[in-house]
Amino acid sequence: MRIADFELERYFARWEFAVRHLLCASDVEGWPMGELLALADEEGAALWRDLRLGYTESPGHPLLRREIAGLYEGVDSDDVLVLSGAEEGIFALVNVLLDVGDHAIVTWPGYQSLYEVARACGADVTLHELREMDGWAIDVDALRRQVTPRTRLIVVNAPHNPTGMLPDRGTFDAIVALAAEAGARLLVDEVYRYLEFDDADRLPAGVDAGRHVVSLGVMSKSFAMAGLRIGWLATRDRDLLARVAAFKDYTTICASAPSEILALIGLRARERVLARSRTIVGDNLFRLDGLFERWPGTLSWVRPRGGSIGFPRLRADIDIDRFAAELIEAEGVLLLPGSRFGHPGNHFRIGFGRADLPSAVEGLERGLRRLAGP
Repeated sequence: MRIADFELERYFARWEFAVRHLLCASDVEGWPMGELLALADEEGAALWRDLRLGYTESPGHPLLRREIAGLYEGVDSDDVLVLSGAEEGIFALVNVLLDVGDHAIVTWPGYQSLYEVARACGADVTLHELREMDGWAIDVDALRRQVTPRTRLIVVNAPHNPTGMLPDRGTFDAIVALAAEAGARLLVDEVYRYLEFDDADRLPAGVDAGRHVVSLGVMSKSFAMAGLRIGWLATRDRDLLARVAAFKDYTTICASAPSEILALIGLRARERVLARSRTIVGDNLFRLDGLFERWPGTLSWVRPRGGSIGFPRLRADIDIDRFAAELIEAEGVLLLPGSRFGHPGNHFRIGFGRADLPSAVEGLERGLRRLAGP
């Protein structure tokens, strides 16, 4: 396989641990180990205490798969496959589904592996472009026109990275129906599920929408445990899940034993875990509202509806790549320019899931004041 460099990840590899403030992080402030273990029930504490560091079951620990299944309606543990992060789920599923000459449609801008892995498999990829002028919304009519007889996969991400867009229920139902009509699989990247700003906006999980739909989940985002590297796929198509499991034999074989138990502990305490994430995100979003009010001629955005990220735009006469580089040097604050998504606008990703956001915003504003001059 030959695959293009992952621009976003190469950028983070260079800067993520070299700056003071990561103002473009996609995750929520990670749980301290001691605090997570304090949430363990009696069984979870015993599993952790008595854990042996051997191989784990390839599909995932049975108790973990059962707990993940409980996130959905009418799903059981045999409909769940545990993977090493969402990235492995994307890589394995796309390799199983697509071949040379097949066609995929993927919302864009977006996480590069959602479309680049398909290209590396030899598939033709059509990017369904989300536009700021449309509120970053998915255009169902345009999506329908993009479908061809060779379309085997449609990929959507909601809440969306990097914009924070969240389709309404009518749009979601239309996409599910469109994929079924096309005879295509629908992959719903739901890694920010449960971080909707209004619970009434929460969409049904993909796996609950039809047998042709696959849900992608992970402990990294809403659950604030990126270091566990635990993700999963959920689908009622068990034949497909078996094929993905067989492909996984050539990647990680099985997940990390300690990570699986820690993920189990976190999911069993998910109400407290998610409440913490929502508090951090909600408080920081309020602070960002103030930032945009203070800089109306310099910064603008379509306010996100979910997740811990947004995609603001810097005014046109200030090059975002240059500004981001200067901000690193002067303030130790990292932004993620839209160019890392291949996006031509003057946008950048801002993350508001980290505890140091107030200090990071202060650094950003010092950089903006230097641009404004005396």
